[in-house]
Amino acid sequence: MNETRDRILDVALDVLGGNPDAGMGDIASAAGVVRRTVYGHFPSRLDLVRTLTERAVAEMAAVLTEVNASGAEADSAWVEFIARLWPVAHRYRVLLALRRGEYGEAIHGLLGPLDELLADLVERGQGSGVFARHLPPGVLSQVAYGAVFAIADSDLPNGARAATITSLLMLGVPEPRAIALLDDQP
Repeated sequence: MNETRDRILDVALDVLGGNPDAGMGDIASAAGVVRRTVYGHFPSRLDLVRTLTERAVAEMAAVLTEVNASGAEADSAWVEFIARLWPVAHRYRVLLALRRGEYGEAIHGLLGPLDELLADLVERGQGSGVFARHLPPGVLSQVAYGAVFAIADSDLPNGARAATITSLLMLGVPEPRAIALLDDQP
């Protein structure tokens, strides 16, 4: 039962990534199941989107929690977070499109735990002087994090590098330091 559910979620991510307006029937066809099977696991499209969002938040929060526990300086921790997050962000980038639509409130609500972890990291960086103080930590973290997802959604070559440098610049890290931090990554 969980295997079918997980397969539907994986397929839904691909289908919605290609067409954010795809319906449950499109997802069922792509998953090789009948629509009733999809609805058996997810009573509505909103339930499916919520589950995808919960899965994304869990993966991203696990990465950020681990990076935060490393004790690295906040700007170095941010670089490691984006490097490890990039495949996850790229895989779930469809949530950006869905967040702009009718599911925005539900998706935004589920991102709360991740938003708090990001704000904590930015606050730590502001406290140690490596991040700018021109915005409160919660706002600044969202601006920088939003840039990462916007770049993930654009399919730029070297997108991870562009996302990391851009987000660091938005956090107030000088460009030479941002580039040096990135070049120091293994």
